[in-house]
Amino acid sequence: MALREYERDIRGCSRCSICKWVPFAQIKSVDCATVCPSISRYNFHSYSGGGRLILGLSLLEDRVELTEEVADIIYKCVMCGACEVSCKIYRDDIDVLRVIEELRFACVENGMMLPEHMMMVDAMKQEDNVFGEPKSARGDWAKDLGLKDINKEKADVLFHAGCRLSYDEGLRGVVRGAASILSDAGVDLGIAGADEACCGGRAFEVGYRGELEKYAEDFASRVKASGCSKLVTPCSDCYGAFKQLYPMVGKELGVEVLHVVEYVEMLMGQGRIRPTVKVPLKVTYHDPCHLGRRGEPYREWEGEDKLKRPSAFKMSGTRGVYDAPREILSRLPAVELVEMERIREYAWCCGAGGGVMEAYPEFNSWSANERVDEALATGAQAIVTACPWCERSFTDALEERDEDLEVLDLMELLARSLGSEPDA
Repeated sequence: MALREYERDIRGCSRCSICKWVPFAQIKSVDCATVCPSISRYNFHSYSGGGRLILGLSLLEDRVELTEEVADIIYKCVMCGACEVSCKIYRDDIDVLRVIEELRFACVENGMMLPEHMMMVDAMKQEDNVFGEPKSARGDWAKDLGLKDINKEKADVLFHAGCRLSYDEGLRGVVRGAASILSDAGVDLGIAGADEACCGGRAFEVGYRGELEKYAEDFASRVKASGCSKLVTPCSDCYGAFKQLYPMVGKELGVEVLHVVEYVEMLMGQGRIRPTVKVPLKVTYHDPCHLGRRGEPYREWEGEDKLKRPSAFKMSGTRGVYDAPREILSRLPAVELVEMERIREYAWCCGAGGGVMEAYPEFNSWSANERVDEALATGAQAIVTACPWCERSFTDALEERDEDLEVLDLMELLARSLGSEPDA
């Protein structure tokens, strides 16, 4: 769809600025009352969800031109979806995030791309990953784990590592640990190895819709050829792409899609994973955007009047994955969970999404540090998450601070409780 197709949404904005705040009934303190990193960082209305709707209207009415300065405002957004959640608390006929996506598509169509994003997309075209690392090394993380190669044999579960976990050496223990936990539980697990490719989600978020469609088409064919019944990923960005973006562009995978925390929680319920080692640690859990509000399953509403669409078609962020990670934490002996003020669909973003990590590293760091401050205020010894991009953001932020806060993926913490931490 073009920006013009969302004119009703754009004109429907009542300029209330609710998009900037945690819904009022959920606010616990003035320090954690805001929910949008962009408006909080740049403090000018155009950087909010509502401000970008106004910007879209100005473009439609030819009151402004799509200049580099305008594109800069459009791109200084982590695409976390928090503005849409807050907006939909009060009304359900405005799709704020869809408008922001269309603004980015317009930037690409009109040659207003950022160099850092162009480099990322070029890397994807050359090596099928956002880092431009050799495609041949994509499956190196799984060395000596004895996992099936789906290019040679069938497997019931296809394990998709994602770009970050495939190439980030500092997070190697996360992906190896997640795969080992599933294998040890008797899961018939397979990987694509060097043939695994990017999900395309990050390209979509910076305005390259066609790249997502290309990767989705290829991925759907690979999933079908694998014969798997389930697709499991430890990457929240990939999960969000599979659950929300692929159906949105008409690319269904035809199998059950699960984040590893969902699958692990199910296996724990079946008694196939039993953590017994005490890990005396006070932790706080960070909800990744793409596992939470942006991991909410997409359903197309074909009616013309959005006011009449049932709640199941309303992208409110409430149907993301929030309970499974907390249930896992509750089953780890001696682990104590203390919650931050902004959690679940109202969680503050780590700052890595929407192309911000690539193009605006100082904004990424600022947002990550805001969340670190919130985590420290709980008295936690560790911040636990289920997204490698979040873990990287927090780890990098803490390297510049003298704070005693450990950053862990939930699978790393579970591995400790199972007494089976793999070598990185």
